Amino acid sequence: MAQFLQNIQNMLTPASRFWGVFACAILAAFLLGCEEIEEPKPWIRVERPQMLFTDTTLLDSYDKGVLNWRLKTAYLERWADKEIVTVRPVFVDIYDSIGERVAFLRADSGSLDMTFTYVYAYGHVYALTPKGASVRADSLLWNKKDNLVRTASYVRVVSEDGDVLQGVGFESDAQFDNWKILSNVTGIFQDAAKRMKDEDKRQAEAERLNNPPSSSSRAAPAAKPVSSSSLAKPRKGGLAGLPFMNNKAGKP
Repeated sequence: MAQFLQNIQNMLTPASRFWGVFACAILAAFLLGCEEIEEPKPWIRVERPQMLFTDTTLLDSYDKGVLNWRLKTAYLERWADKEIVTVRPVFVDIYDSIGERVAFLRADSGSLDMTFTYVYAYGHVYALTPKGASVRADSLLWNKKDNLVRTASYVRVVSEDGDVLQGVGFESDAQFDNWKILSNVTGIFQDAAKRMKDEDKRQAEAERLNNPPSSSSRAAPAAKPVSSSSLAKPRKGGLAGLPFMNNKAGKP
């Protein structure tokens, strides 16, 4: 048998011998590779939110059938073990009792519960009131129970007249129609002196219209003789622009 294999080997050309050795090497490598294949790893569970929207999404809040506000966002998620919905960014349109949009609010992010009992906006919060005032804060919280918007953080308000008010803490109705800063209030008022004069004029005009002079008060009082003793007494109140009488010299 050995002699037979030797005769076969002598009959093969050098090229045939080379390809035979090469084929055996490939076959050996294939068999070794099959032996080293690892078994597949067990399936790994990946936690995912129960609710996920990555496109424009609208959420509406109604009170007795009337639209109160509408929230628009580009990302919304809710996890199965939580009642909290996370959104970003936050765009809220606020409506009045007849369905007209009167104000809006925007923020980087926000959260709310599934029953819409609150909405919490945070990160570069900006709101515009129906009267044209703007509100900037780090966060704002709307509570459905009392229908108020609040924050305990720093807030900056620019009024419709251009006045700048800032302080700590803020409270407003849901429509941002009536608001107040709670503490440490400072401000810059535009044309303060002129506005104070105009306010004084308006108040004086209102008092004149509410209290018109009677016919008896318009009549000039009868002249009375003035004695030297009366000149010696000081006048109380006096007329506007006239000095009080000097009781020592008897002269003004």
